[in-house]
Amino acid sequence: MIVKRLTLVCLCIYTAWLQSNAQTDTVNLTRIKFTAQEAPEWSALFKRNSGWFGGDGIYTIPLNGKEGKRAKPNDKTLFIFSDSMIGAISDGKMRPGYKMIHNAVATLNGNRPLADQMKFYWDKDAAGSPESVFIPRTPETDSADYYWLGDGFVNEANKCTYIFGYRVRNVSTGALGFREVGNTLIKIAPGSKPPYKGSKQMDTPFYVTDGKNDIGSYGAGVYVNTKAAGAARPDGYIYVYGVQGIAKQLFVARVLPTDLEKFSEWRFWDGAAWVSEIAKAGAVANGVSNELSLSALPDGRYALIFQAGGMSTTVGMRIGASPVGPFGPVIKLWDCQPDLVEKTFVVYNAKAHPTLSKPGELLISYNINSVEFIKDLEKHPNLYRPRFIRIKFY
Repeated sequence: MIVKRLTLVCLCIYTAWLQSNAQTDTVNLTRIKFTAQEAPEWSALFKRNSGWFGGDGIYTIPLNGKEGKRAKPNDKTLFIFSDSMIGAISDGKMRPGYKMIHNAVATLNGNRPLADQMKFYWDKDAAGSPESVFIPRTPETDSADYYWLGDGFVNEANKCTYIFGYRVRNVSTGALGFREVGNTLIKIAPGSKPPYKGSKQMDTPFYVTDGKNDIGSYGAGVYVNTKAAGAARPDGYIYVYGVQGIAKQLFVARVLPTDLEKFSEWRFWDGAAWVSEIAKAGAVANGVSNELSLSALPDGRYALIFQAGGMSTTVGMRIGASPVGPFGPVIKLWDCQPDLVEKTFVVYNAKAHPTLSKPGELLISYNINSVEFIKDLEKHPNLYRPRFIRIKFY
């Protein structure tokens, strides 16, 4: 009897696997109908002349935890930024006393880009000068390290907000004279207010390297595939995306909400199964960017949004059959070339913001920067801010 029951269970599992793979194999990963246009009202929200007037990163976290639902007028969204400019602009010039800090946050009430509903936050140092909200303070931190921020979410298991922090260290002068050296998880208790003085930080094993120049980190994007988060096809897991190397290869990990801080319980997709060894993870795509997003589409497919090749003028999308793929070829959504008014400008890290998107649409941001940062800011003080587009699917 036991043998028969085991045989029946195995048969059911195998049948479910076949059905799942049959569905995956029949999903169209190459074609989708859409229109793209600028979203100038969202771009204008970040064109500011005092306080925070520039930054990159820009992940959005619905503070109600409903990652799969559009924000309502009484909901609040947390925006997190990496390097940010704090100061003032007048007569088209940055005023003396401006400062760049390494991360900042903002909150938006509701789902519309209304300036009077958005407030920016940063910390202050002992002298009263602007300071980063999050500063690395973990056992593995060096005194020279600072944070860039990855994606984040509100964990339904304890209502805490978690944000991935990349420990970064300057290694040389110049526009690209920095290197990521570690990965951490920042934990913010429910009800905490910016600048989150009581937040906790923990080193994670999710920084990967071959010992040479091929490095990467998990936290580039988070997809919360749970019923509580409002996911369209929930399986109960949190999917965390990692990007590694010059080829910008994409990797996927997953964990249950209750096990988020139990790093030994994380599993990594090797292309066929979930494994416990991070080194055995298999790339599911390449040519993505270090910041990206995965969003469920109304037709049951998934949209992986990124800057093609990491840093280019193309906002790209790959259609996925599931949160781990397979993913189709790059579909060009938008050409950012008109934003490059100077040859020194660069575009990077496109991603979607589904909870701020209207039904059937995806609101997408991308970052503008310069390889001659201060020199170009002197001429274009509002250049260093996100721009937005709107993709309508039909």
